[in-house]
Amino acid sequence: MKLDQFKEACSLSGAMTIVEGQWANYKVCGHWTQGEFHHDVVIDIDSHCLIISTNCNGGVKEVLLLEEMPSQEQLWHWRCPENPDFSGKPLKLVAQVKTEAWHDPCEVLVPDARSELKPEFRRRQKGGGWEMK
Repeated sequence: MKLDQFKEACSLSGAMTIVEGQWANYKVCGHWTQGEFHHDVVIDIDSHCLIISTNCNGGVKEVLLLEEMPSQEQLWHWRCPENPDFSGKPLKLVAQVKTEAWHDPCEVLVPDARSELKPEFRRRQKGGGWEMK
């Protein structure tokens, strides 16, 4: 399966239009966030897992096709293997495409990662990134 068609999907809405047109039977299995600015939409398709990664505005950054459904921690261990807060078995990557909006996802995990939340209203997530208290 190729993912090239997702390179031009600027938004989650556009990416979902591609999913709906290419796979008749799909199931959205999750929406994971890491920090304020990274979202993963996890979709079961044809016995595979499609992960559409977006920024906080729904702009598509990356699309991954995996042989099996990972845990959120396993996915982030693959992305940022040096981060001691994440662990898991290796992913079985089938295909990957990055859009122009892609940037290193580990950047949202650093201790001084930018935040739009005032310090008194936020806390660090496991692995890094900010979430509301």
